[in-house]
Amino acid sequence: MSTFVPADQKPAAAYVRAKEGMSATQMWGLIFIAPYVLVFLVFVIFPVGYGLWLARQPQSYVRLFEDPVFTTAVVNTLVFLVVGINIKMIIALMLSGFFVQKRPWIKWLSALFILPWAVPSIPTILSFRFMLNPEWGLINSLIFRFTHLDGPNWLNNPTLALSLGITVHIWKSLPFWTLILISGRLAIPDELYEAASVDGATEWQKFRFITWASMRTLYLTCTILSMIWTLGDFNSIYLLTGGGPGDLTHVLATLGIRYLRLDEVGMSMASVVCAMPIVIPLVYFMTKRLSK
Repeated sequence: MSTFVPADQKPAAAYVRAKEGMSATQMWGLIFIAPYVLVFLVFVIFPVGYGLWLARQPQSYVRLFEDPVFTTAVVNTLVFLVVGINIKMIIALMLSGFFVQKRPWIKWLSALFILPWAVPSIPTILSFRFMLNPEWGLINSLIFRFTHLDGPNWLNNPTLALSLGITVHIWKSLPFWTLILISGRLAIPDELYEAASVDGATEWQKFRFITWASMRTLYLTCTILSMIWTLGDFNSIYLLTGGGPGDLTHVLATLGIRYLRLDEVGMSMASVVCAMPIVIPLVYFMTKRLSK
């Protein structure tokens, strides 16, 4: 039997029922989100806090700054960021224009192009290392077969080894950023290009005033995000060169492992903390841009 509610009390009764429903929804939401909060605390907050606690000693930073390997790693990291990211993003922008062509064979080629990014890093980067072996590697074997000359010791020259590490990084991550920029190009209406063609615009004018104007925000956002990820790129250098020769190709992402192998846990964590002045501004600009 339903209870009669006067007309002047119906809004209040509806408010009470809505409030009770919201409380139940919030309760179930807390139940479902509790495991994720627990995982976040255990696997994110606790490791970061423990690492900062290990890096609390000022003496660790004094010893770190006195280590010439640290200075070399900082310079290598800056070179890695400036050269690797700019080349990677420029190539990705150009390739995105190539892969948006409506031709059947483009689809098959794009599937092959994605493979370096889709395949795990360990076998792909180690395959590069094996090919660059100066004695029995594939590249030097081909050089000897066609020129009867011995190929260079690719990973024994610090400049050449770091350049190859940057090359491997670009090759591995290029497909991902190309796909992101392809999605940006596909979001541009075709009518804009058709109108520009009617007005007699050149291909460069179409790119400058339509493509770039539409994708500039996406491009800059991808560049910032790529910088954040590249700072933490451990595989490209460590799996290819191991930081050698003579610890001259270390970056900040691999320097911590060097100190761990030397049983210097405090300096290892301090080297990670030293990357924070670069990471925090990038994260800030990234979140600020995404909030627009």
